[in-house]
Amino acid sequence: MWEIARDSQVLDLNSSYSYLLWCRDFRDTSVVAEQDGRVGGFVTGFVRPADPRTVFVWQVAVDESLRGRGVAATMLSDLLDHLAYQGVTRLETTISPDNAASKALFTSLARMRYAAITSRKLFTNNHFPDQHESEELYIIGDDNTGGEQ
Repeated sequence: MWEIARDSQVLDLNSSYSYLLWCRDFRDTSVVAEQDGRVGGFVTGFVRPADPRTVFVWQVAVDESLRGRGVAATMLSDLLDHLAYQGVTRLETTISPDNAASKALFTSLARMRYAAITSRKLFTNNHFPDQHESEELYIIGDDNTGGEQ
C-alpha cells in the first residue's frame, strides 16, 4: 500500500508504519485489491465517530498497471456494500480543487449507485501549517443534510 501511494505521486504519503496500523485497526472499513497475490490497489477509510452512518474515505490508490479498469470504483462500491449492514448510508471524502481524476471517480461512484453528491469547502490552504492545498468535502449518499459536519 505504501509503495502504491508513493508511486502515485499524488497522494499524501503516510509512513509505512501507518499503513500497517491502518490494515490492523481499520480493516473493516478499508479494501485491498489483489492481482497475482500482490496489492494492486487500496481504499482506506473509517466510520466517523460523530456520525456512524458515514464512512470517510481517506485514500484511494490503484497501481499504474491496473488504472483505467474500474478498480477504484469497484473497491469503493464494495466498501459501501460491506458497510451497509452497519447502517452506513453516506460516504465522505476530501478532494483538492485541481484533482480532476478524484472528482471524476467519486462523481462516477455516485452515478453508479444512483446517489446524490454534493461538495463544499472544508479546509482552505490557510488551515494547513505547510504548503498543503485546500480540501473540498464531497458527500455521497441518501441524506446530505443530516449529521454533524
